[in-house]
Amino acid sequence: MASAAPTHPRVLGYLGRALSLELSAVQQYMTQASLVELWGLAEAAERFRHETVEEMQHAERIVQQMLALGVAPSSSQLRPVTHAADLVGLLRHNSVLEQDLIHHYDDALRFCLLVGDRENGAFFQSLLEDEQHHGEELMQWLRQLTGASSLANQRVTF
Repeated sequence: MASAAPTHPRVLGYLGRALSLELSAVQQYMTQASLVELWGLAEAAERFRHETVEEMQHAERIVQQMLALGVAPSSSQLRPVTHAADLVGLLRHNSVLEQDLIHHYDDALRFCLLVGDRENGAFFQSLLEDEQHHGEELMQWLRQLTGASSLANQRVTF
């Protein structure tokens, strides 16, 4: 019985970076949930909490994948939480983070296809699809708010 080929070091790098990005998203959404709750935006706080859970589930999947590959999970560095004076500003920052995740997973998937790593390619494809869906939901929310000036203009001073 032939043993599986070792995982390409660059694929392991994509996994480590993915963990960092997902944990950065957890930190950002969790912080923003508390912030918008202070602003009196209970519905927005609940949406951010939901995103926190989804991003934590992604991080857990990455940890499980790394462990299955025999690698100790490690994230390199978390990004600082971004702040804004209103909900629309927060969502614009979140859109940047989601786009970074989408680009990362797309790059990882393309590399896996290039080196013939179907298993990790399928893993990154699944995460890519999830993040694309998140990005679409985020853009819909942003479009709704920019059309509803009463919510878009709620501000707080830091």
